[in-house]
Formats: sequence, C-alpha cells, structure tokens
Amino acid sequence: MAAHVPVIVLLIINIGLIWLLMAAPLGLRTVRVRATFRTDADRLWSAISPLGSSADWHHSVLTSRVLPGTGNRVEQTYTHVDRHGRPIVRSLEVTAKHAERAYEARVVEDSALDVSFWKDFHERRRVVEDDGLVHLTIEQTDRYRGVAFLIFRFFVLRREMTALRHWLETGESKPVRGGFEHPLVQIALALLSTLLLWPFFGLTANGLMLSALLTLVIVLHELGHMAAYRAFGHKTVRMIFVPLLGGIAIGGRPYNSLFEVAICALMGAGMSAFLVPIAIALHEADGKGLATFMTGPPMLVFLLILGAFNLLNLMPMNRFDGGQVLRQVFRSRAALMAGSFLMTLVILAVGWRIGLSSQALLAGVAVFALLSLMGQKGGVKPRHRLDEMTGSQRIASGLGLYAALALHGYAVVYATDRLFS
Repeated sequence: MAAHVPVIVLLIINIGLIWLLMAAPLGLRTVRVRATFRTDADRLWSAISPLGSSADWHHSVLTSRVLPGTGNRVEQTYTHVDRHGRPIVRSLEVTAKHAERAYEARVVEDSALDVSFWKDFHERRRVVEDDGLVHLTIEQTDRYRGVAFLIFRFFVLRREMTALRHWLETGESKPVRGGFEHPLVQIALALLSTLLLWPFFGLTANGLMLSALLTLVIVLHELGHMAAYRAFGHKTVRMIFVPLLGGIAIGGRPYNSLFEVAICALMGAGMSAFLVPIAIALHEADGKGLATFMTGPPMLVFLLILGAFNLLNLMPMNRFDGGQVLRQVFRSRAALMAGSFLMTLVILAVGWRIGLSSQALLAGVAVFALLSLMGQKGGVKPRHRLDEMTGSQRIASGLGLYAALALHGYAVVYATDRLFS
C-alpha cells in the first residue's frame, strides 16, 4: 500500500485542481481592473463607451453602431468568427451616465452563443479625472463555476488596458501577445510539470524518466487534438500546458457539427493509438541493432504510460474525451448508457487482466463517477444547434472510439506482462 501512496496523493491533487478550475460553485463574482492614463478624459470616454464616437478603436471590433430607433442599444461586430467563419455580432443594452462618464451594459443578443450564457453578465466602466490624470475602472460581474474562466476574463481585460494605452499614444490598436502563450513559455511549463511530477515517482533517475515520459505522452495527446482542429479548418490552434494537470488544445472558432466535436475529442487518444503498434514493433525488433531504449524496459514503460493515460482519458465521464465522443455518437439516453457501460466494462477488464484488485477497480470507478458530475450544469451553449451526424459519421466515430480503447488497453496489457512477469 505504501508504494501506491504517492500515486494516490497525485490523483487527489489532480481531482482537487480540476474541481477548483472547472466546477467550484463560485456564484456571482466581479472581475475588476484599473489603469491610469495621461490623456484627455473625453477622448478616453469616447473610446470605452459603446455609445462613443471611437467605440470601434479596438483591433477586435470591426464596427460599433447604435441601432436606429433604440438610443441605447449597440450592435458590435468582432473579428472573432462563429462556427461558419463569419464575424460574431453582439448587441448590448447600455445605460450611460454621460455627465459622470460611466455606463453599465448587458448582452441581449449574440450570433454565436445562446443568450442564456449572458443572463448573469453585466459590465460597468467609469472614467474619473483627477489632478491631470485620468483613471479608468472596468468591472465585469458574472456567475462562475470554477476559477478558470474567471482568470481568463481578468487577463483579457488586462490585455485590453494595454491595447488601449497603445491606442491613446499612437492612434493604433494592435493585438497584445500574451507571454504565457509563447512557445518558449509553454516549453518551460512542460519542463516545470516534469519536475513537479518527479517526486511522485521517486527522486531517482527512474522517477525522472517516468515523469518525463508522462509529459511526453501528454504532449502527444494534445498534438492529436490540434491536428484534428487543423483538419476541420481552424486557422489558429494552440496548446496551453498546465503543470500537474496536463495540456489543453484550443481551436480557433466554435464547433460547427457534432461530428467535429466527436473527432476533435477522439483524436487526442486516436493519434496516440497509432503509436501503439509502432512501439510494439520496435520493441519486438530486439537484437537487430536498434537503440537500447527501443528494445528495453524504457519502451515498455512508455507503452504503459501511453496506454494508461489515454485509457483513463477515454473513460465515459463528463469532462473526459471518451464522454465527449459518446454524447455525440449516442443521442438517446438508453444508447448512451449502454455505450458508457460497454466502455467501462472494457476498462475494468483491462484492470482485472493486469492484476488490479476488485477494491482498487471499484475505487477507481467511484472516483471517475465523481469527476463526471463536475460541471454538468451550465456550460457554453451555442445559439443554433450544431449540424447532426450522418449515419456513416456516427459509425466511424463509434468504431474509432472503441478501436482507440482497444489499442490502448492492449498497450497496457502488453507492457505490464513484460515488465512484471
């Protein structure tokens, strides 16, 4: 039991972080940023007010106009695109106090998202002139589950302040490149994650190898997601590495169809599944002059980590890729339950085959059932229903899902039999 304590601790930490980032019920929270400028207060007010003459100053705003006959309703068109590649259009209802240079706004219509997404959102901005300086305060209030989106909005506002300062000084707005997303920063975060994982595997050379291989498997998994996004025409794709938790692949626009949702979720494990027969073939080529890594225990360890990580990721749970694919392939509740049961049965069979106790298997199922309850309420709802799958697309997605499950299950069994026999 003592040998499993570090792994159990790591699992508990990950569950806690996932809950905190994605599911913690934070209620109504306000994001607030402030900045001070040396500029004319009226010029700043004309820029930050949706009713102002310079409301389209930001590089992401194509147009900003007051709708005729409304007086306080503004329609803004953005460079960000919807599922069809068209600019997103959003309507705001603005309550302005021009004498105080302050306003409050809420979103009443969105071409990409269902208006229910904005039901608790409202924004306030105020310009205050004081002794030759101009102070701008921006507040955004919304209801949050998990701190991830809260943090995201904070950094978006910080970038807007930076872009605003540049526009006031030069008359030009340029995209502000966040240092966090820079490739070198992401590589540094991957290395940091490797070092943070190292103690859980033992502060030895073997422990460092295990943590490095786990990081490599995570990167390969996210590259599969990114390749799928590219295949569906996303012009911008990026990966964000989160130490301890892994990586997140982000596409450049909302999903257009259920088939796209399924394939983009599946290809994390799907691309890695192609490596399983290759790794096994390299290992079986023992004695043919290949590197020791290819033929020795390190290749088996890589196979074990590759299979186990992706097998767990294919669990039919709400926040996992397997659950994402299942919900698109099986549209009825009965079919979804049957598909989920079959996937769980396969994963339990792999666990039983490699010698896990019934208590460990039941505990694992309980943990992932708990994870599946995270974040079921709310979420981002598109304004229009996504395009349905055709029959052939449904069959291809389902077969791909169970093929990836089988390949990664075999990788775990193959590696375990040879490492611990």
